[in-house]
Amino acid sequence: MRIKFLVLSFVLCVLPFRFVFGQPISSEALIKNALEYDGKTVVYEGEIIGDIMKRGPYAWINVKEGKSAIGIWIHRSLLQDVVYTGSYKSRGDTVEVTGIFHRACPEHGGDLDIHAKALSVTSRGRTVTESINLDKRKMAIILLGALCLVWILSLFIRK
Repeated sequence: MRIKFLVLSFVLCVLPFRFVFGQPISSEALIKNALEYDGKTVVYEGEIIGDIMKRGPYAWINVKEGKSAIGIWIHRSLLQDVVYTGSYKSRGDTVEVTGIFHRACPEHGGDLDIHAKALSVTSRGRTVTESINLDKRKMAIILLGALCLVWILSLFIRK
């Protein structure tokens, strides 16, 4: 009787939490199985890249996960915590977006997109400082010197 009680208690305590948290889905899986996810609520996680394109009270953002990025249609108020967007000079904030996936959105000309209902920043982006590769710099100086030497020699040969 005690074992049945423990098993039942465990099941009742753990089972409800199994379905509470949605696992983020990859962009590859969304694109590959677009028909299956069409019109369903999905959780998508990735780095915000490019500019935030404001359109009235809404905005377009691109969220990159893996090799692909997906356009997200989102209310501008949900973007207040976003600080960095990915570019050559910065790494964008990593966000988790929950929203309705559209394989061919009728509102946006048939594009594949997600209409966001919630957005949370999971990790902050940062500015990226590029360091100069000293070996490449030395090689460029050597090649420039060799080019100048060839040019000077060609001037002497012509005369």
